[in-house]
Amino acid sequence: MEFDQDKLTEFKENQKTQFLASQFDSEMVKLTEAQELADSDPEMAELAQEEIAQLTKQLQDQFDEMDRIIEASRVEDEKPYGVMIEVRAGAGGDEASLFAGELAQMYQAYAATNGWQTLINNTSMNEAGGYKEASFEFLHPDVYEHLQYETGVHRVQRVPATEKQGRIHTSTASVAVLPMRKKPKVEINPQDIDMEFSRAGGAGGQNVNKVETAVRLVHRPTGIDVRCENDRSQLKNRLKAMEMLTAKLEALHEEEEAKKHAAVRKGQIGTGDRSEKIRTYNFPQNRITDHRIKQSWHTIEATLAGDLKPIVDALSSFGADGVAE
Repeated sequence: MEFDQDKLTEFKENQKTQFLASQFDSEMVKLTEAQELADSDPEMAELAQEEIAQLTKQLQDQFDEMDRIIEASRVEDEKPYGVMIEVRAGAGGDEASLFAGELAQMYQAYAATNGWQTLINNTSMNEAGGYKEASFEFLHPDVYEHLQYETGVHRVQRVPATEKQGRIHTSTASVAVLPMRKKPKVEINPQDIDMEFSRAGGAGGQNVNKVETAVRLVHRPTGIDVRCENDRSQLKNRLKAMEMLTAKLEALHEEEEAKKHAAVRKGQIGTGDRSEKIRTYNFPQNRITDHRIKQSWHTIEATLAGDLKPIVDALSSFGADGVAE
């Protein structure tokens, strides 16, 4: 009886199947002895064949169980344990940054409603009190399923507080939702990364003000950079920055793969491209419109306060293939 040797090697190296793999080896020894007995002693052949049949079934069952454990582990590793969200102000100056801040607060409020842990990685504010950019994480296995369709350009139409003539301005902010996994799908060469250290901005006490704990990583081949300053430990910020960089590179890889299959994805809800305009928030008409599924809600105040569930449910029920489920 032969088994896939590559899989057996994997079973022996994986902590979840090592014990079963050792039992498997012991049973294989017994099977070999029984087969040798059947070949060498005709009088014992019939008895040995019964043992061979029993051992063969046991070995197949053990192999299948280890294979199932490895596959379940692989699926678990590939499932995002959380997401990193980036919000950046787009066109519109101070109004765009204020809108970016409102979007960031909307997602954080929605996370709080669902009981998801939130971590702030980096924020950059302007004098108006809005976000030029912000990066934060929500940690929970269900997060990506809820927020996977939020990537893209969000547009706001309203009269800014500083507008004296009552004219409606249009501003934008981009959102990127990047899944974070236990086992990344991409490999990063450490030699391709430049690392910089600086003092963290914002509140945080003497340590933040005097010690260079903030970390910035730059991936030279792609030009992608990340910054993390949420911890007083430089080491922890370095590890977190690496997770952030990995998530960005994975998203870039998946976006490139999606473009290769653009025709297949034509009917889906977006492409995951942050340059795609996905939603408009029209304040004068109290209307939010998602352009991908052509559906509107007259709930701007509640939505920006964190009540995203109606939109999340609508996008989920519409389905990734572009038809209502």
